[in-house]
Amino acid sequence: MNRTADPHRPTDAASVQAHLEEAGVQAVVLGFVDPSMIVRAKSVPIARFAQVASSGVGLSTLFNVAMSNDQFALLPGYIDGPSGDLRLRPDPAATVPVAAMPGWAWAPVDQFSQAGEPYPGCPRAFTRRMADAFTQRGLSVQAVFEFEFSVGLDGSGGAFVPAHEGPGYSDIALVRNHDFALDLLTAMQAQGLGLQQLHPEYADGQFEMSIAPRDPVAAADAAMVVRQTVRAVARRHGLVTSFAPQVGPDTGNGAHVHLSLWDGARNLLAGGEGPAGMHQRGEAFVAGLLHELPALVAVTVPTCLGYRRLQPHHWSGAMQCWGTENREAALRFIAGTTEATAGSANVEIKPVDGTANPYLAVGALLAAALHGVESDDRLPPSTEEDPEGLPDEVKAERGVRQLPSTLAEAAERLAGSTVLREAMGDFLFETFLATRRGEVEQYAGLDDDELIRRLRWRF
Repeated sequence: MNRTADPHRPTDAASVQAHLEEAGVQAVVLGFVDPSMIVRAKSVPIARFAQVASSGVGLSTLFNVAMSNDQFALLPGYIDGPSGDLRLRPDPAATVPVAAMPGWAWAPVDQFSQAGEPYPGCPRAFTRRMADAFTQRGLSVQAVFEFEFSVGLDGSGGAFVPAHEGPGYSDIALVRNHDFALDLLTAMQAQGLGLQQLHPEYADGQFEMSIAPRDPVAAADAAMVVRQTVRAVARRHGLVTSFAPQVGPDTGNGAHVHLSLWDGARNLLAGGEGPAGMHQRGEAFVAGLLHELPALVAVTVPTCLGYRRLQPHHWSGAMQCWGTENREAALRFIAGTTEATAGSANVEIKPVDGTANPYLAVGALLAAALHGVESDDRLPPSTEEDPEGLPDEVKAERGVRQLPSTLAEAAERLAGSTVLREAMGDFLFETFLATRRGEVEQYAGLDDDELIRRLRWRF
């Protein structure tokens, strides 16, 4: 799963600005991703890019407790009112032209205080911290999101009119949308994201896309560029897109995360003596994820809408278990069974959807996996059967149970997680938890149709 960065790409702000200007870029979007996966965009002319990379642009600290309906989950002692301002600094090395938006570039940002100190609520800094923790132990992680999204027309009253009615994975659906699909393939190739495949998915109007893995911070950055590219290409064709976990009663989108653990050039999830060929540290890595899943889903499935999808028999990974190539298990293990495929061995974390802040999601997953490595955790027996249908005694032996079925339940499991609190730090942990509890209150009492209607075009 290894992927190396382009060694010829400039990284300092002045060189990046010159490179972007030569590429025809006139403006740069500074993408701030809030706890509810609403992307707050500030734009600067390209002539100011190098200056802004040093000094940043301002944004209220309130957006670190923003919810999906643009309300704020104020938290006394942390963020409790309108006072306070951030400096958002774009990362020059990660700034890229957006192929589907001529004249524009996309820049992920890190958050700093007005005094220039790293801001404790910055999700991107959290991901970097977790990746660095592996590096300090002589290990590295490769990560990638797998994207499902719905494409259609914005119907009357904001209804979803799908761009195809299937059949799932069919040439019929592809032919109906071939112009859009080809334009998207071309744009993704131009982005240099290592597009692996694109196809119509099972649900009406649904597509799925896979790209190449990267280091954890770059994987989260790439997830944001993908979303921007998909939206822009769809716009060219008079279409709208949604990454929401549900856009209709029978249409649900995931954003599964694939992770692998490396010791130099050796993938620790293949060629070992442990379960499914894992090395001991590889098994501990996966076990850490498995044990922490009930709390993790508050980060990876952070909206009420996501729990309409996170149910058994939806291939959403609603059951806390692991299994080789088991799409009903929360952790689907993809084994590298031969020398030629050992590098592709990875674990797919299925209970993740498009409402998750990618930096928080990857950072939290790494935190759980790292705790597993440090504790030398072991895995229970694998589950290749339908986990919900197992006899009670087998479920007990393997620790198989359903993950939280509501955001309220998931938030309280998160509240009790010492692993995630210690990794995130009190400020990020408490402010994020406040937004999850706030989302529960904001959407309490809504039926499925109304919840979908309110949120389908927010993501």
